[in-house]
Amino acid sequence: MSRKHGRARDGAIDDRVLAVAVRHLSRYGYAAMSLSAVAEEAGTTRQALYRRWPGKAELAAAVIATLEDQEGRDPSATGPFIAPTADPDPFAALVAELTDFQRGVSRPGRLSLVGTMLQDTTDPDVRARYRARVIAPRRARLLAALETARRLGLIDAEADLEVALTMCTGSWYGRELAGDPPPPRWPERTAALVWRALGGRVPDERHDVSGDD
Repeated sequence: MSRKHGRARDGAIDDRVLAVAVRHLSRYGYAAMSLSAVAEEAGTTRQALYRRWPGKAELAAAVIATLEDQEGRDPSATGPFIAPTADPDPFAALVAELTDFQRGVSRPGRLSLVGTMLQDTTDPDVRARYRARVIAPRRARLLAALETARRLGLIDAEADLEVALTMCTGSWYGRELAGDPPPPRWPERTAALVWRALGGRVPDERHDVSGDD
């Protein structure tokens, strides 16, 4: 009995369980994820796991919380884009956000986890949490950069930001489904394509002195 209590007091048990749970959720999907299998691979007991997470939905929610931490940003920071200098550069913000997105979505198992969240068998509350805590903040930051660009007159006043927002990250998922390797400089090229589609000129083009009006 004392051995069980010793395991429960293991300070690293949460990290071990969550690391295994991320892999299992990505590999097997929510419906097939087994708490017993997670506990066994993590080197603990089901009882110790249940003391921390009463059920599969709670463990999956904890996995999503770890994804928030891996994003490296404050999930609540979804307000208007504010540049660190006096001259806002929403194009640079767009490139930075897409670079961060590529870094996150390229982590092992991350795309499989996206697929899991699209499955009908995934708990609706878990799926809603994933959308609210992982997807929505990213989209809010992308939209803030585009709205800033429109406010500053860097893109068309009537630019369709709703469609542009989907194009930003959707192009990555389309590439993955097609089995294409990551193209060089994907964040910069995607940002430039979206920028031009919205009627803007990317920074390098703005400084291009060609003599043409």
